[in-house]
This record gives sequence, structure tokens and C-alpha cells, in this order.
Amino acid sequence: MVFAVVRAGGRQEKVEVGSIVVLDRIKADKDGNVELAPVLFVDGDKITHDSKALAKIKVVATVLGDERGPKIVIQKFKNKTGYKKRQGHRQELTRIKITSIA
Repeated sequence: MVFAVVRAGGRQEKVEVGSIVVLDRIKADKDGNVELAPVLFVDGDKITHDSKALAKIKVVATVLGDERGPKIVIQKFKNKTGYKKRQGHRQELTRIKITSIA
């Protein structure tokens, strides 16, 4: 069982080869690949968390597509003053597939 915990978009995600992950919008290189920074690497019973050893490990993913998250409605209201404000937000996301951990 080989997996890694990577830092992506201000969060940490547990990934293994073949897994599909949705992250905050990231740019790919010209081939459509993205390299993610590992925080932890597990290879069977061996756990690596030393920064020098992690610098040698590469987690490569292929971008499957860009998408947008669900619409979030933000409403503000103050009683007896006539103040109402309505605002919407949709997060920019990228769907990736992990191709290699080496």
C-alpha cells in the first residue's frame, strides 16, 4: 500500500496512484501535468516525513478538467434599518488524476 499526503490549495489530501481529487484551481504545464508537494509518504510499513527525503519524491498528476463548485448564497440582513445584501460565490476547481508517486 503506497500513498502520499500532498499539500494542495491550502489543504492536505491523501492520494494514491489512480485516485481522482478535486482541488482549488491550479495551472498545468503544456502537457497537462501538475507536480504536487508531498508532506508525508507511506510505502508499506515505511513512513517518510523528513523534508530532505521528501524533496526526492515526486507526485505527478494529470489535469482532467476545470470546473466550478456549487453556488453559495451569502445574505446579510439588519432588522429595522432596511439593510439587505445578497451575494453569490462559486469556487474555481480543478479535477486531477494521480499518475505516479516516485
